[in-house]
Amino acid sequence: MKLVTFQTSYRPIVEESKTVRVYVFEPKVVSHNLIFIHGIGNGNIPYLLWFGEKFREYNIKTWFLILPYHEKRAPESWSGGEPFYHPSPAYCVKRFDEAVQDVIDLVDFIEKESDKPISLMGFSFGGMITTIALAREKRIGKGIICCSGGDWRWINWYSPYTKKLRDLYRERGNEFRCRSEKDCIRNRGNTLEVIKTFESIEDIRRKSPVSCYFYDPASYAPFVEQKVLFFWALFDRVIPYRSYATLHRLLRNKKTVFLPVGHKGSYFFRRYIARKVARFLKDDE
Repeated sequence: MKLVTFQTSYRPIVEESKTVRVYVFEPKVVSHNLIFIHGIGNGNIPYLLWFGEKFREYNIKTWFLILPYHEKRAPESWSGGEPFYHPSPAYCVKRFDEAVQDVIDLVDFIEKESDKPISLMGFSFGGMITTIALAREKRIGKGIICCSGGDWRWINWYSPYTKKLRDLYRERGNEFRCRSEKDCIRNRGNTLEVIKTFESIEDIRRKSPVSCYFYDPASYAPFVEQKVLFFWALFDRVIPYRSYATLHRLLRNKKTVFLPVGHKGSYFFRRYIARKVARFLKDDE
């Protein structure tokens, strides 16, 4: 494993995030480049680095991207990803745009040194960034989304991992006076009906009733043209069922693999996941 760094093309909110950090796992023979995006928080990073080592066996060069505001891209006192937990959509959309921009800039970086295909894989929160990036960046050949979902209503109000965000909604509200799920429903409307009105990616920002659609993976899913391998953990509580179902429904060109585990339990299927991913990347090359 080696570390590759470069400077962001945007100005992050903390100095530490100005340097993009990427852990690179390179096999002797490279058949494919895979950008890998971890979940929110620093705790999952050491576990997921295993995939970089494993993919070497399949001649896949893995570029493990550290998201903004995580690990050494954040103050030492942070547990990782704090700016993504914010009740203001205007604030959040900037943070999500930064994460997606890191992916796009990494694609630029990889293309300068490799002529092999580039694909993208994300776990949990990383799967959300993956969905948006696939819609926005067509140089990415294939996508792998694992244990992830869309529609902020279900994630913000039902995931146990967003309790602190719910507390912030109740304490502060936001620019749309959203303090409860009832407010959320009133402001967002029917998610699937709203998304049906989007005829282009640009429509997401033109036609959305509220700006939380600007960074919702569900908004971008219909514009993902690439083949996608979708891993659905059947007993996941971190990503609620309806969140999975919304994203899954809106992704058009997908192959689904069901895992009989919860969110964290997916790690016990890591070898199975790695084999499925390697086969998926190899097919039709």
